[in-house]
Amino acid sequence: MVYTITFSPSIDYLVYLRDEFRPGAMNRMQKDAFYYGGKGINVSQVLLGLGVDNTALGFTAGFTGREIEDGLNRLGCKTDFVHLSRGHSRINIKLKAGEESEINATSPDVNGEELNALYEKLSGLSEEDILVIAGAVPENLPDDLIAYCIEHLPSDKIRVVVDTSGDALFNILPYHPFLIKPNHIELSELFNEEFNPSDREGIAKAAGLLQQKGARNVLVSLASEGALLVTETGQMFAREAPHGIVKNSVGSGDSMVAGFIAGYLERSDYEDAFIMGLAAGSASAFIEGLASGDEIRQMYRLLR
Repeated sequence: MVYTITFSPSIDYLVYLRDEFRPGAMNRMQKDAFYYGGKGINVSQVLLGLGVDNTALGFTAGFTGREIEDGLNRLGCKTDFVHLSRGHSRINIKLKAGEESEINATSPDVNGEELNALYEKLSGLSEEDILVIAGAVPENLPDDLIAYCIEHLPSDKIRVVVDTSGDALFNILPYHPFLIKPNHIELSELFNEEFNPSDREGIAKAAGLLQQKGARNVLVSLASEGALLVTETGQMFAREAPHGIVKNSVGSGDSMVAGFIAGYLERSDYEDAFIMGLAAGSASAFIEGLASGDEIRQMYRLLR
């Protein structure tokens, strides 16, 4: 079983205006849409489309939390959230009118008992399971929460996949995560050195340094330049992204993580997992929302 953690799930409300946004005036909507957001939840939805059984973990609160949980269940996703006693899960507004603007809500408070409830769920995982921890830790939670989650796992043989950035990423490297997935911008922030996405040699060297600090496999997403993978077996794979019009850069990285996991579980081959990850990331980048399993596998056949 694959488990994903999203510390602060959200409802992402997309508002498309007829014209340019005019502050202080009446603005009329052309259309709207909403999605259940959060990086781990995105991973869960893409895994589901690829036929990988998984369960979404994390914290939900209030009427919005109930809608997130019920909505994911309607889509076929399994959930096992900790229900918070106070507040409401976030509603994030994405305003699309020429330039895109975002208004992101703050996360509900989580008390010690509720944190322990999440740790208790993690203590029930088995050595055959995979745990995906994706996204930033909210400001109202401990900075080293990801490390705490890993420490509560019952075995160090559980494969942990982490998609986060900054100090939170550095802090979990000594736990030898199975996979980390920074993008080239996050890699630049980690090393305080600008990496051009076309500089595969420099990016591969930086990925190797992250391996020296503990990561087993490092997958770096490179926007239009594709992706690069450095494996624990000493292999390096790099491919350019297929050509297309990018419509959704947010969910593509999460899709890449899901595709990699699905590919690895299917064939236990790093190169194939890498191509499936690139296919999933690209397929989601070219549409609004997240790509379906059929769309990802079609892209995989083109890349293969």
